Amino acid sequence: MESIAATRRAGFIQAVSAYGLWGLLPVYFLLLAPTGPFEIVAGRIMFSLVFCAILLSATRRWTAVARIVRTPRLLFTMALAGAFIYVNWQVYIYAVLTDRVLAGALGYFINPIVTVLLGVLVLRERLRPLQWIAVSISFVAVLVLAIGYGEFPWISLALALSFGFYGLIKKRVGPSVDAVSGLALETAWLAPVAILQLALVATTTGLTIGTVSVAHTILIIGSGVITAVPLLLFAGAARRLPLISLGLIQYLAPLIQFAFGAFVLREAMPPERWVGFGLVWVALAVLTFDMVASGRVARRNVPLLT
Repeated sequence: MESIAATRRAGFIQAVSAYGLWGLLPVYFLLLAPTGPFEIVAGRIMFSLVFCAILLSATRRWTAVARIVRTPRLLFTMALAGAFIYVNWQVYIYAVLTDRVLAGALGYFINPIVTVLLGVLVLRERLRPLQWIAVSISFVAVLVLAIGYGEFPWISLALALSFGFYGLIKKRVGPSVDAVSGLALETAWLAPVAILQLALVATTTGLTIGTVSVAHTILIIGSGVITAVPLLLFAGAARRLPLISLGLIQYLAPLIQFAFGAFVLREAMPPERWVGFGLVWVALAVLTFDMVASGRVARRNVPLLT
């Protein structure tokens, strides 16, 4: 049996690997040029489904999928989760391919704030004073970015909201749906949409898979692996790490994306964008401090067993 230290160490490695891979996704999707966002998302759906089917067969876990299918509440909840993750994937890949990696990074920086708000609006949770401060600062940040750019930051908010609702759904189903079975059913629900998208691309601009190079084709097929592997690593980390630790590590992905967009792709960073990002980081610092402090209080209040 693993010791607590070994369990935490394994969880830390899994969490860093998951968020590190998510942080590098812009690089991966840019390598798929000249493939457009519709074909990439459709390929991601279909090859994720194939990869999950292989995993389920290798681990003999089809019974878990059958159990979910026989439970209408869980089955249709996975359809709703699939809808939100579809929006997230489509918007994110559009952002990457149109040189808006920073807008995508901002969306995932805002995501923890959205998660807190969803806890209030949907789960009827009460915000602590510092959480209210963090939420208020984040609203100011969005206003600064919107006014500075003269347009609504729809990409960032669409990503934050879609992933926030996706996370809420996954939290509600909890231990009833494991990571592989969940992704398999989500992509199965989305398969008809993916087929329609592929047909649309084929009859308009033309499909690129199999026409560019062998390496390009392998990368498109690999989009299923690059989608499923971080989710599996995250599931393992979630079982082994305290929520506070996992919450702190989640900032790794948007930090990598921000660095890539700002310093590698050289996206514009005018003063108002620095101010907007700075306010979001202040809000996250406040939220993190509150999370750590409340976690310590909770541990002190746990009665000792005698």
